[in-house]
Amino acid sequence: MVFTGSIVALVTPMDSSGAVDESRLEGLINFHLEAGTEAFVIAGTTGESATLSKDEHIFLIQRACELVDSRVPVIAGTGSNSTSQTLDLSIAVDSLPISGFLVVTPYYNKPTQRGMIEHFSVVADSVEKPVLLYNVPGRTGVDLLPDTVTKLSAHDNIVGIKEATGDLKRVQSLRNTCGSDFSLLSGDDITACDFMLRGGDGVISVTANVAPQAMRLICDAARSGNHADAEMADEQLRSLHDTLFIESNPIPVKWAMMQLKLVGDGIRLPLTTLNEEHHNILIESMVQAGIEVNKN
Repeated sequence: MVFTGSIVALVTPMDSSGAVDESRLEGLINFHLEAGTEAFVIAGTTGESATLSKDEHIFLIQRACELVDSRVPVIAGTGSNSTSQTLDLSIAVDSLPISGFLVVTPYYNKPTQRGMIEHFSVVADSVEKPVLLYNVPGRTGVDLLPDTVTKLSAHDNIVGIKEATGDLKRVQSLRNTCGSDFSLLSGDDITACDFMLRGGDGVISVTANVAPQAMRLICDAARSGNHADAEMADEQLRSLHDTLFIESNPIPVKWAMMQLKLVGDGIRLPLTTLNEEHHNILIESMVQAGIEVNKN
């Protein structure tokens, strides 16, 4: 299966106590389906996976599958820095109607390239649904190098990568070595348009949480090779892409979504709500992106 297009890295809606807000989850799923979002990543980094319990992971993935009802792919975020915990969670949701797994490189313990090959191979061997690799050195402290990705792409159950380094030279390199049926997905909104124009298949996007139609437009234009339209649409979101990372993700995007009444104010420690000094900066970026915001 080739994963493609505008894929939202969905936030996990929470109430003011930090509890998962099921009613808001339903609203978010419907919002994205109506806006043309092409797939969901549930319980990934943007979904605050690091502070979700196993039961919460399973609940979110199961409930998302029920709400989406097979209309678009649901990708389950199941990675951690423990191979055994990654296996445990992945196996627990493998029987759900998900389309695949997003498995991040192990963080903090900083494995070698060989260690990462063994980690991903064990996971891919143990589940039926396909695995997407996730490389985000800025958060994990390790870089899944292109040669390592090429080796992993030979595994029948490893079908693509979310590549979040922003290194655009990797797109053509990975396409040449991994083949056309290996999904190349940007994990960096700022460079995602160029990533797709260079041959990438899509983006797993934070920005899509607040601008799903615009991200779909960029993806459609880029995949059709329409450079002018893709770049024009992306330029309107340029400031928003940047400002959504003015503090650690998902702090800014959850605050932006709160202004749009999409979620409440819940976020889990050690993350806190957006610093007041950044409020107007983010509001202005949203307005520049064509998003209607009540400034009062």
